[in-house]
Amino acid sequence: MANIALLTAGGSGSRMHQDIPKQFIMVDERPVIIYTLEVFQKHPEIDAICVACLDGWQNVLQAYANQFNITKLKHIVPGGATGMESIRNGLFELEKQYSPDDIVVIHDGNRPMLSPEIISDNLRVARKNGNAIAAIPCAEVILETDDGIESSKSYKRETLRRTQTPHSFRISDICDLHRRAEKAGITNSAASCELALELGEKVYFSSGSEKNIKLTTLDDIDIFKALLKTERASWLK
Repeated sequence: MANIALLTAGGSGSRMHQDIPKQFIMVDERPVIIYTLEVFQKHPEIDAICVACLDGWQNVLQAYANQFNITKLKHIVPGGATGMESIRNGLFELEKQYSPDDIVVIHDGNRPMLSPEIISDNLRVARKNGNAIAAIPCAEVILETDDGIESSKSYKRETLRRTQTPHSFRISDICDLHRRAEKAGITNSAASCELALELGEKVYFSSGSEKNIKLTTLDDIDIFKALLKTERASWLK
């Protein structure tokens, strides 16, 4: 059984207000997407990588992959207008080339700090239960608001989980979800876990991490740079 990573790198990064897409912003002489690719490149359970790339940047991505020896990058497909469309483009390409029971590990290309342990646990849970969603407990109090000004409702944080990526599924299962979504007119689910829930399916949690941040704003880039230079003190238990 093969395990294929599908990275989304189709966004333009408009919230960062930069001249290049966020996944190609240079941090310590490497583009962000390379940090993400390297984690999957080095993971012994990942057999191949597919990237849904912002159209027009495919050659740039391949050049960086060659430069940094990302030999597992086997497929580059055009990104879509939404994250959901980018994922669908990648899935339908992988469906042509891999077995239905092979596992696809869907991950945000701009989450470069995931650990090998997160990938391993995601695969373990997916093999056991059919899918896996990296998630962490919610430490903050969550309030609901309709207008962004006031609130009169909170949620029990013990019952909440903050989802991250990766999300792993059998190729046949996740492709079936996307075909069902097309028939149902679902076009812009925020993530594969949400899509599964919208279609009445159950999802299962695997381990995430507070370090597994998504780079969306310039503040996130600052945090990423700090994390790259941080080592846990040896005396911490």
